[in-house]
Amino acid sequence: MTTTLPYQQLFAFAESVFRAMGCPDEDALLATETLLSADLRGVDSHGVARLIGYVRLWEAGRINATPRVGVTYETPSTAVVDGDGGLGLVVGPRAMRVAMEKARQVGTGWVSVKNSNHFGIAGYHAMLPLAHDMIGIAMTNASPLVAPTHSLERLLGTNPIAVAVPADQQPDFVLDMATTTAANGKLEIAQRKQQPIPEGWAQDAAGAGSTDPNTVKNGGALLPLGGATGSHKGYGLGAVVDIFSAVLSGANYGPWVPPFVAFLQPAANPVGLGLGHFFGAMRVDAFRPAAEFKADMDNWITTFRAARATPGQRVLIPGDPERETAAVRLLGGIPLLDPVLRDLESLGQKFGVQL
Repeated sequence: MTTTLPYQQLFAFAESVFRAMGCPDEDALLATETLLSADLRGVDSHGVARLIGYVRLWEAGRINATPRVGVTYETPSTAVVDGDGGLGLVVGPRAMRVAMEKARQVGTGWVSVKNSNHFGIAGYHAMLPLAHDMIGIAMTNASPLVAPTHSLERLLGTNPIAVAVPADQQPDFVLDMATTTAANGKLEIAQRKQQPIPEGWAQDAAGAGSTDPNTVKNGGALLPLGGATGSHKGYGLGAVVDIFSAVLSGANYGPWVPPFVAFLQPAANPVGLGLGHFFGAMRVDAFRPAAEFKADMDNWITTFRAARATPGQRVLIPGDPERETAAVRLLGGIPLLDPVLRDLESLGQKFGVQL
């Protein structure tokens, strides 16, 4: 069963919870905007469903509600940002702003981040440069739930990659994808719905394929993008994200990445600080006039969208489903599964906030 609540109502509730955690007003507003962008775009696994997880991490002392986010090393086009243990929902946008400012000055900006936490959906961060005629790139490593090809050990996260490219009259191109066959959040949704997962999403502890949504909880692993014959490609992409986000910044990488759930403790022998992210911003006019580029992007998008499709289908551009969902949910509200609603109600009682 689901209950639909207005976006504005959920926004006010989440913002109040972040304030109750001790976040300054500006940070609470930014964290809420970042978090709720997932619900709006239909990525329900990364929206308010995760709010209780952030609270539990804060209660465990693993999130700093008042971080001093700052640059620790930089060149004209690059920087390392230390998130000071803050909410990734806040650290991420601030780090992307550093990348955008460098792009404004020298054409491109590249920022690797350490000492952060889960930053919501990668697409939100990648889209921030669009309004400035910039291409945005966002990556993050994540809790080790993924077995590399042929491995029984979980060494990587779902490690998403997002790329946002501005267009003119057409909607912007926005790719936001995990480097696994499915994100862990989809398993969480299947668990709440008590439904099996498709074959190819996960393996059990012995390495056999499994459709049990609890298989990762029981010692199994998520599988890299590419399936039985191509998982080495997803493994490679996830590895690149881990290296750019963490090895480059000084964050924890591979099996040392701290788990998102508060009941699991971080590794006793960390190799870095917190989670890592990686952001890029590229000024279009550092390559060619922005108007010309965006006109060609319009042509690219309309050409692909007009391609002949298989019966009953249509050819989509990355970002189309999320944009269409956002338009519907902004007006009609955001559906919440009953377990998520109960979690939010418990948070309301904890902090004295009305849902």
